[in-house]
Amino acid sequence: METSDIPACPLCAMENTYPDGDMYICPDCAHEWSPLSTKAEAGLVSVRDVHGNVLTDGDSVVVIKDLKVKGSSLTLKQGSVIRGIRLVDGDAEHIEGNSEKIKGLVLKVCFLKKA
Repeated sequence: METSDIPACPLCAMENTYPDGDMYICPDCAHEWSPLSTKAEAGLVSVRDVHGNVLTDGDSVVVIKDLKVKGSSLTLKQGSVIRGIRLVDGDAEHIEGNSEKIKGLVLKVCFLKKA
């Protein structure tokens, strides 16, 4: 493995890291991490709905309770379908989408289930 393939430490950002078996070690701050955890820290976290189902771009979700829309007098009713969602980079708690009446919504996944 070349030194350019070894990632910098995610804790202190020093590049003086080295592999040790299945782990990477930073001698500067003594932080140890696995290559798999580096992907999760880089924003490749999975977004899950209220039931634990993994959500991906383009999925449809259903609202599980009435939600008041900030900046509007409208309410997003329970059972409303949001089609073609978009995931927010690095944020496992929010998605973007459009309903039939409201465009440009940002919703918390704790109020959604996969359709």
